[in-house]
Amino acid sequence: MNPARRCSAFFGQLCVSSRGGPATRGPFSPVAVSAPAGTRCCHPDRATGGGGGAVNGTRPQLKLTRISNSAAVPVCPMGASSSRLFGTLAQTLNSAPLAQPDLYPEENSDQDLDQDLAEIDPDQLLRECEEALQSRPARPHRDLVFPNGLSPHHHTYNPSIRVMQWNILAQALGEGKDGFIRCPLDALNWEERKYLILEEILTYRPDILCLQEVDHYYDTFQPILSSLGYHGTFMAKPWSPCLDVEQNNGPDGCALFYRRSRFSLQATAHLRLSAKMLPTNQVAIVQTLTCRETGRRLCVAVTHLKARSGWERLRSAQGADLLQSLRRITSRCGDREAASGNVPLVVCGDFNAEPTEEVYRSFSSSPLGLDSAYKLLSSDGQTEPAYTTWKIRPSGESCSTLDYIWYSHDALNVDCVLDIPTEEQIGPDRLPSYHYPSDHLSLLCDISFREEHHRLM
Repeated sequence: MNPARRCSAFFGQLCVSSRGGPATRGPFSPVAVSAPAGTRCCHPDRATGGGGGAVNGTRPQLKLTRISNSAAVPVCPMGASSSRLFGTLAQTLNSAPLAQPDLYPEENSDQDLDQDLAEIDPDQLLRECEEALQSRPARPHRDLVFPNGLSPHHHTYNPSIRVMQWNILAQALGEGKDGFIRCPLDALNWEERKYLILEEILTYRPDILCLQEVDHYYDTFQPILSSLGYHGTFMAKPWSPCLDVEQNNGPDGCALFYRRSRFSLQATAHLRLSAKMLPTNQVAIVQTLTCRETGRRLCVAVTHLKARSGWERLRSAQGADLLQSLRRITSRCGDREAASGNVPLVVCGDFNAEPTEEVYRSFSSSPLGLDSAYKLLSSDGQTEPAYTTWKIRPSGESCSTLDYIWYSHDALNVDCVLDIPTEEQIGPDRLPSYHYPSDHLSLLCDISFREEHHRLM
C-alpha cells in the first residue's frame, strides 16, 4: 500500500466514535462563524528545519523578530470529498478494548502500548485534516518570534527542540459541563474538532508535546501520534469530572509525547499531586529523556493544577509538591549532570493561576532556576502575555493567563516562541469556536542546550 493510501486508511478510522457510532454533523450556521473563512494550507516551517520561513517584519519596540509561517507558503491540494478520511482504522481501534496501564507506575520502558500500526506520512495527514476542515474557517495565523532579534544559527550537533504546551479541552467537558454560551454546539462536534487539534499539532510538529484535558487518548491521540513517531504516556485524574457527563469517553488527564527519533526514555514518574500531605485530584507526568543528537539529558513535566477562583492555596500546595518531586527526580539521575544540578527542566502546564498567584511566584523563584518562556514576548522580557485563554460562560467573560512553559534558564536557551493571536483573530465569540478547537491557546517554543565549557575544551 502506498504511503498516501495507507495514511488515508489509518486516519479514516477516526470517523467512528469510541462508542462505535457513525459520524454525524448538521450543517454549519454561517451567522455563528465569527472568524473569516480562509484557505487552509500546510506550514512547512517545521519540515524545513524548524523556525523557518520568510521574515515578515520586526517590532523595534519589542526587539523581537517575527517570522511569518504563511509567507510564500504553497496551498495544499484538497479533494472534493472527505468521506474516505474516517473509515478503516476505527474497525481496528474499536474491535477490542485497549488495555490501560497501571495508574501510578514510577518508571516504564521506551515502548508504546501494543499497537501494530503502520507509520504514516505527517504531510499527507495534515493535508487530510485540511481537506476534512474545508467547511470551517482557518485557524488564527500565528508567527514565530525570535526574542534576540535574529533567527538563531543552529549547529548540527545542537539543534533546537520544539516544545508544545496545550490544554486541548476535554470533549465531555466542552459539550457537557463548561457552558460556552457563545460557541455553537456544532463547533464542538468531536468528529471535526479532533481534526482541528491534530491540524495544530501537525502544523508545528513538536519534538515534545504536553497536553491537558485529554479524554480521547487511547482511541485517537495515542494511536495517531504513535504512528507519527511519538512515544506517549497518559495519566488520568482519579476523579475526572468527565465521568459525570453522559456518553463520556472516560476520564480526562495529562499526556506527554516525545519524538522517538529525537529522544530515548530513561525514566517516567506518574505523580498524584498532594496538598498538606493529602492526595488531590490533580496529576503530573515527569519523564527523564536523553537527547539522541547531543547525548544530554532533559527532564520534562506536564501538569494541570486545580481550577477555579478560591482554590489559590490548594494550587500553591500542589505546585510546591511538584517542585519537591522535580528536585528529587533530577537529583537521583545518578550522573555528573544530576550531581552538579545541571539536568535541564521543562515544565509545561495549565496552572489555572495568574502570574499574581503564589504558585507562579514559587516556580519563578524556585532553586531549580526556572523561568517562563512566554515572558520573552514582552518588551522588557519580564511580563507574561495578556491571556492564554479567553472564553464566555454563563458567569461572564474570562480573559486570563493560566498556561506556561517553564525552563531552566541557566541550562537552556529559548530560540523562539509562537506569538499569541490578537483579539480580532480570536473573534467576538471568543474560544472555542469553529476556527479554534479549545478555550486555551497552544503555547510553543524552540529551546536548545546552552554550551557547556567542558564540552568546548
